Amino acid sequence: MERRFISQLGEQEKIDQVFLVSEKQLRTNRNGNLYLQVRLSDRTGSLTGMLWNANDATYKSFNNGDFLRSQGAVQVHNGALQMILNRIERVDPNSVDEADFITIADQEIAGLTTKLAGMLRGMKNYHLRNLAECFLSDEAFMAKFTAAPAGVKNHHAYKGGLLQHVVQLMQLCASVAPHYPDLDPDLLTIGALLHDAGKIEELTYQRDLGYSDAGQLIGHVVIGVILLEEKLRQVKELSKEDFPQELALRLKHMIVSHQGQYEYGSPKLPMTLEAIALAYLDDLDAKMHSIGQLIRDDANTDSPWTPYYASLQRKFYKGNA
Repeated sequence: MERRFISQLGEQEKIDQVFLVSEKQLRTNRNGNLYLQVRLSDRTGSLTGMLWNANDATYKSFNNGDFLRSQGAVQVHNGALQMILNRIERVDPNSVDEADFITIADQEIAGLTTKLAGMLRGMKNYHLRNLAECFLSDEAFMAKFTAAPAGVKNHHAYKGGLLQHVVQLMQLCASVAPHYPDLDPDLLTIGALLHDAGKIEELTYQRDLGYSDAGQLIGHVVIGVILLEEKLRQVKELSKEDFPQELALRLKHMIVSHQGQYEYGSPKLPMTLEAIALAYLDDLDAKMHSIGQLIRDDANTDSPWTPYYASLQRKFYKGNA
């Protein structure tokens, strides 16, 4: 049977497909009956799955990160697709084509990695170029950096998403910096690399996406500063000279202020030109990606508007085309 991907599904469509499962929860409805809620995904997106009249045995029959054969029907709820499940069954991962669940192919990852290295090695600042080389030559770091997502739910929430986000952000920085002569383009470039580097340890992404213990307890900002300090020590050992203290301080400030506002979880507000530019451009790339995805995934094809998103305090115009 030809596979139907999530992006192809329509309302009231009957489905019998294998999906990657995550976020499983056993909940109680208003009548006190148990139901199972899961997140089902493939390479094109994800939707919520609901199995009524579930029990503890059903809940324990699979784990997050398993592949689940899911039978049921799709419906639209609050503008989003969800699947009412009739039957679920864990399947052997060896019987699954994992390409159906990979958003970014290996070839694209390789291309993005080449772009990343080229932009970092093209910096003019000797100290920053040496620092970048310590990251690029660290095989363990690069393996994680090129596999990690940029988030669990919001933007670039798929394997390789962090690399894609950082390369796009670097390209934005390269476009914007020439318009502001007081901006240091090299500092802005490496700030784009460093700002979310801590997500390689904050998030889990072996199969399903989630948060590690370190991610829950200290978060990617603190982890990012720790990673930077480790590399600064390596630079000193390799170059046999001290890394400029003020430059190191500026880099750390870009990491701890990149979320832009206290209410977004930023420990500090941006207080240098490069930190301000990085925070705005990071927010731009994240919002353009996540909102674009909301518009593309909107299941309500009868209206030129998406539903109202309370978290964003607005709905979005899709157009009449």
